[in-house]
Amino acid sequence: MKKQTFRVADMFCSNCAMKLESLEDSLDGVKEINASYHKLAMVVEYDESKLTEELIVDAVKRKGYTAVPA
Repeated sequence: MKKQTFRVADMFCSNCAMKLESLEDSLDGVKEINASYHKLAMVVEYDESKLTEELIVDAVKRKGYTAVPA
């Protein structure tokens, strides 16, 4: 398991953070996602054999946000 922090742009409220945390259910290999709109960041714990940073960034983009590995 790898734990990676991503900086996330355009996150303005707790609903935005919850929307990103919901990726936990749709991305195979994710163990946990913790997002904070106060910090404009999210921490993703995931299985590197099933998921890459690029796939996570793409999934965040589909939700309407921009993520960059920190």
